[in-house]
Amino acid sequence: MATRKPFLFRADPAVLAALKRWAADELRSVNGQIDYLLRRALREAGRLPEPPPPEPRLRDGDSDVTEAGPRSRR
Repeated sequence: MATRKPFLFRADPAVLAALKRWAADELRSVNGQIDYLLRRALREAGRLPEPPPPEPRLRDGDSDVTEAGPRSRR
């Protein structure tokens, strides 16, 4: 994961209280909830590129390359 940079965040007490309740409902810290909400809003606005899809995991004994070349998926 990329390095995280701390910064000061000021919020209205009512907003912070609502955010704390929401974070607790979703089993996140307030910091985690803010990060989650910001990332979601940025993706929806097209301002944060989608992360690349994870590479397929190979099962034990599988190989992605055979003598004939890369394996084709069917």
